Amino acid sequence: MAEILLLHHVLGRTKGIEAIADQLRDSGHTVHVPDLIDGRIFSSLEEGLGFVKEIGFEEVRARAVQAASELPRDVVYAGFSLGVPAAQQLAQTREGASGALFFHACLPTSEFESQWPIDLPVQIHAMNADPFFVEDGDINAARDLVDSANHAELFLYEGKEHLFTDSSLPSYDAEATKLVIKRVLDFLA
Repeated sequence: MAEILLLHHVLGRTKGIEAIADQLRDSGHTVHVPDLIDGRIFSSLEEGLGFVKEIGFEEVRARAVQAASELPRDVVYAGFSLGVPAAQQLAQTREGASGALFFHACLPTSEFESQWPIDLPVQIHAMNADPFFVEDGDINAARDLVDSANHAELFLYEGKEHLFTDSSLPSYDAEATKLVIKRVLDFLA
C-alpha cells in the first residue's frame, strides 16, 4: 500500500478533500493531508486566492515541503490545484518519490530547474474546458510532461469545472470523480 502526501486546493481542507483522503484510506493507503492555510476554509476561489496572496504562494509551498520532510522519501505526492506546485516540486526534485498525482493543474517541469524523473509515474486529471487548466497553459505543461516520461498519463474529463473532484463544492461532478478515483486506485495498486 502507498503512503500519500495529499495537498489541498485554495479553499482549504474541505470536506470534499477529506472525503477523497478517506476513500484512499479505505483502500488501505496511508494519507497525510497537512493544512497549508492556517485551518481556514473558504467558500470562493477569490477569497481563498486573496488569503494565499496575503501569506504568499511561496509560503504555502514551503509549508508543503516542510510537511514532506517529516515523511519517508518513498511517498506519492498528490496535489489539488494550489497543492500541485508543491506536489510537483517534491515529486520532481525529492529523491525517492514513488509517484505523483496532479488534479486540476500542472506546471512546466522547467519551473523546478530539473527534468522530470523519466521513470517516475504520474497521473494528471482535469476537465477539458477548465479555463484555469486550459487557458493558463497547464494543459500544455501536462502534455509536455506526459511526452517526457515513461509512465505518465493525462486524463481529460468532459466539462469546464475547476475543482470538480471536491464533493463539498457546487462544481462537483460525481461521475467524473468516480472515474478519477478508480484510475487513482489502479495507479496506486
